[in-house]
Amino acid sequence: MRSIALIDYGSGNLRSAEKALLKASASLAQPCAIRTTDDPDVIARADAIVLPGVGAFAACMDLVGAKSGLREAMTEAVRARGAAFLGVCVGMQLLASAGLEFGETPGLDWIAGKVRRLEPSDRLFKVPHMGWNALDAVIDHPVFKDAPKGAHMYFTHSFAFHPETDRDVAAWTDHGGAFPAAVARDNLVGVQFHPEKSQSAGLRLLANFLEWRP
Repeated sequence: MRSIALIDYGSGNLRSAEKALLKASASLAQPCAIRTTDDPDVIARADAIVLPGVGAFAACMDLVGAKSGLREAMTEAVRARGAAFLGVCVGMQLLASAGLEFGETPGLDWIAGKVRRLEPSDRLFKVPHMGWNALDAVIDHPVFKDAPKGAHMYFTHSFAFHPETDRDVAAWTDHGGAFPAAVARDNLVGVQFHPEKSQSAGLRLLANFLEWRP
């Protein structure tokens, strides 16, 4: 059975993410073993990794660093073995080279780019950005398979990840200006929105990820 490690590092909506992953797994012909864990041995051997995140970039990076062996285990699984990786919200942002929240904090640097505060062009667009937004210019990718054109996903954030190259952007959305809603490179996928809060479209994306063999 395919093993999925949902990373518990003290940040993220773990209960909702776990429930959504279990529901998505149950819809598959071959369900997966979903495990919420901070055990480096389990993480290093997992077939796929899901990294959630809620809050400030620097705080989340500190939490990752504070868990003994966690970053090394994720690097072993994802970078050395090529395990599929999904970062959600701040979990996506941690893929960046650096976050510019409360100063500059180094990220995992798995996709070159920086996390910057949203700067809408009109004061009518509030920050934090909270609510449903449509995905635009979604790339042809297994994780986004069958995503309906203009699919709406639920966002709640004040910062967004801007890769150095648009080739790493998997989907865009708009909140007083366009910003990346998702990124993808090789065995890495990240989404700024919360699929676990995005109803059927979010569950479809999670099911696609669970089936993905990069």
